[in-house]
Amino acid sequence: MLVTACAIIILLVLSAFFSGSETALTAASRPLMHQLDQNGDHRARIVNRLHEHQDRLIGAILLGNNLVNILASALATSVLIALFGEAGVVYATLSMTLLVLIFAEVLPKTYAIRDANRVALGVAPIIRVVVSLLSPITVAVQALVTGVLRLFGAEPGQPANEATAEELRGAISLHATEGRAVKDERAMLRSVLDLSEVQVGEIMTHRRRVTTIDADEPADVVVEQALESPFTRIPLWRGEPDNLVGVVHAKDLLRGVRAHAWNPEGVDVVSLAAAPWFVPDSTSLLDQLQEFRRRREHFALVVDEYGTWMGIVTLEDILEEIVGDIADEHDVAVPGVVRQPDGGYVVQGSVTIRDLNREFDWGLPDEEASTIAGLVLHESRRIPDVGQTFLFHGFRFEILRRHRHQITSLRVTPPQPDEEGKTAGAG
Repeated sequence: MLVTACAIIILLVLSAFFSGSETALTAASRPLMHQLDQNGDHRARIVNRLHEHQDRLIGAILLGNNLVNILASALATSVLIALFGEAGVVYATLSMTLLVLIFAEVLPKTYAIRDANRVALGVAPIIRVVVSLLSPITVAVQALVTGVLRLFGAEPGQPANEATAEELRGAISLHATEGRAVKDERAMLRSVLDLSEVQVGEIMTHRRRVTTIDADEPADVVVEQALESPFTRIPLWRGEPDNLVGVVHAKDLLRGVRAHAWNPEGVDVVSLAAAPWFVPDSTSLLDQLQEFRRRREHFALVVDEYGTWMGIVTLEDILEEIVGDIADEHDVAVPGVVRQPDGGYVVQGSVTIRDLNREFDWGLPDEEASTIAGLVLHESRRIPDVGQTFLFHGFRFEILRRHRHQITSLRVTPPQPDEEGKTAGAG
């Protein structure tokens, strides 16, 4: 009986090993194992090889685990029947259920899940040997399972292991660290994944805010206007503002003036300008970024479906969608969002919803409108008056200023923590 009891203990230890190994190898981080493999860790290489044949891995572990559990239960039953007769079956069932549950399942799996990567690296060499020894049996079992599935019309296939964009978003959101640096990294990763879903028209600089120059002006006037502009690339028009004939770079303009002994008179500004490059406002940011790289351009003119010039988009605009606002010494400081003591925000109507969501972790929809003013117009279905307030998506919007039909400033009050998720109508 003493030998049998020792054998049962050894079998329970083996069962705990198989249970913990299954949990650790399943929960181990594949990106981490891949990186360790690239760094020369042979144990990580073994883990990756085991993951490549996951059906054999799981089959071998389950086979070994069930084998030792059934053998331990059979030995315990034989001992207890010898001691207590027929009642020993009941005692063996209860005792082995508790022992297997606590010491061979819950305990090892709890330990393994808390430190899955380290445990996986530790057990991988042993599990590789087990998989090799049991592979003939596991292959036969797998063939039998495949045959049974086909009898019921199910065609077994390889599981899809490729990470989709939604899986990547979920992995980013699971990172619960709230440090500012990690928060910024999460925002950048989300923005990279969103590039294919955001259109150029949502981030472009509207033509109302674009500096343009009449190409028919004297060259000295053009040079003076170019120097007064904070931008290095300026669209040129002739006859009417919609007739864009080129985009002049301040450096090319400077070279042209130098070629004329620093006398702007006689400089043909249009000949120095690059041909205008027009892109549809429905182009995705990912496609536009690739076109910028392919053409080695930084500047494009945006047109709508009717060919009307809508604004401009630059490489910097797309990069700012990823890393946030990029300011330099020549940028014009335009107040956009001012926080109020009561928890609200005074926001310019031209501020984009994406910037607000990214900066303050809001959840305002940006499918139908790209700016905060556009969202109010879309939701209210009217041109609101100054002083009018609305409640949309749990936020309170108060119109502060309006220029003709354009909302130029409004106060946005986000929902309080106990009001999250509530949505009210317009008022």
